[in-house]
Amino acid sequence: MKTTILMSAMARLLCAGLSSPAEAAVSAEPAKILIAYYSYGGNTRAAAEQIQKATGGDIFEIKPVNAYPADYRACVELAKEECASGFKPELTQLPENVGKYDLIFVGTPNWCGTMAPPVLSFLAAHDFGGKTIAPFVTHGGGGVQNCVRDIRKAAPKAAFTKAGVYYGSSTSAIRDWVNETVTVRR
Repeated sequence: MKTTILMSAMARLLCAGLSSPAEAAVSAEPAKILIAYYSYGGNTRAAAEQIQKATGGDIFEIKPVNAYPADYRACVELAKEECASGFKPELTQLPENVGKYDLIFVGTPNWCGTMAPPVLSFLAAHDFGGKTIAPFVTHGGGGVQNCVRDIRKAAPKAAFTKAGVYYGSSTSAIRDWVNETVTVRR
């Protein structure tokens, strides 16, 4: 009975894309850590800043050339269309040399059950072979849904850590996840 319950719980975690038994904490030097994120309302930015503070890594904000509407309802309507079609907006810039990083935190708000389209553009622009991605997702009540699964699909050559999933920008939970997921060699 206990084995069945444990296996059922593990299956739910795997289907949700939160973790797998093969995922382990990674070790990296601050100079080899990148925190790349897209933020619409500020929660993902706050989470990225907490991760940067904890790791000392470089931080990079993913920005689309055409900003999303400031009006929330208009933004939601546009996001629905873009997420449904797999749209990849043009970005204002990309990091200079993703190749120098071993560990890349990738942050996104949950938009319509998946990552925000600018994050998809960022992931599509790079080959993450030999890299480890630590995905983190912020949400306003929708949870992780397909965000992590879709990040994994967009970067199939990468290794992955356990994902961090946060309602808003919970500072202590983010710090705990970073400490559990990454050993920073200073």
